[in-house]
Amino acid sequence: MKPNHKGSAQLFKNPILEKMTRTHIAVPITIFLVIATGLIYYGITHGFISIFEAIGFFFLGWFIFTLLEYLAHRYVFHMDTDTPLKARLQYLFHGNHHEYPKDKKRLAMPPVVSILYASAFFFIFKVIFGTFVFGVVAGMLFGYAMYLLVHYVVHAYPPPKNFLKQLWINHSIHHYKDPEAAFGVSMPLWDYILGTMPKRANK
Repeated sequence: MKPNHKGSAQLFKNPILEKMTRTHIAVPITIFLVIATGLIYYGITHGFISIFEAIGFFFLGWFIFTLLEYLAHRYVFHMDTDTPLKARLQYLFHGNHHEYPKDKKRLAMPPVVSILYASAFFFIFKVIFGTFVFGVVAGMLFGYAMYLLVHYVVHAYPPPKNFLKQLWINHSIHHYKDPEAAFGVSMPLWDYILGTMPKRANK
């Protein structure tokens, strides 16, 4: 798919649904940072976790997010499009972003969808981690907010002259050179571990 740096994809004919697919990047980032802070605060003040537990499980949640980010990007957003349904879903989830990578209002999932996912993860991880879920999910949501920030920066601005430059290069390779490489947007760890780091980025 050839990238188009002007315009935007139309995903739905219904104007309400179409509008819901767009969001200013500050909206989801703010929402998830507030929720992450609220989870930590609630967990500590209501005696579910101690401060040290909150810190430890926060970083565990952030680490878990980096793996989920990689797996979702590689296997869901870049799923095989061998049926019309898969092709439609892939385009809705991610294909439109590859076609219009400069569309700033589609650099994040709609907040409503993201909140539904976050709620589901809270209940799933509560089964696994019990009351430590307040730290784990807070870390995951913080990781997601940082992912959104990095993703926005690498698409909206020229290469930065700081630590984000390598992430900018990696993601540019993913979009313009090799869409089967560099699936980790906010952290290249799993690309190194699972062998999908672009060769150019290793030099």
